[in-house]
Amino acid sequence: MNIQAEKLEIMKMILDTENPGIIKAIKKLFNKERETDFWETLTESQKQEITAGIKDADNGDVLDFEIFMGKHRP
Repeated sequence: MNIQAEKLEIMKMILDTENPGIIKAIKKLFNKERETDFWETLTESQKQEITAGIKDADNGDVLDFEIFMGKHRP
């Protein structure tokens, strides 16, 4: 069955149902599909920096916030 026929079949099932739960579930599915994972919007460079930062934190290679801010405050 081709995609257009599948869509028509699904539309008919939606139109024939009286179950609000099914309609809500379909809407939820479509809304979830539209949500974009922020990770996918990042550049490769940004992903590499974040991954390196996580690795540093996991290895205990971190700097206390107040020490960091002390170096960057006027």
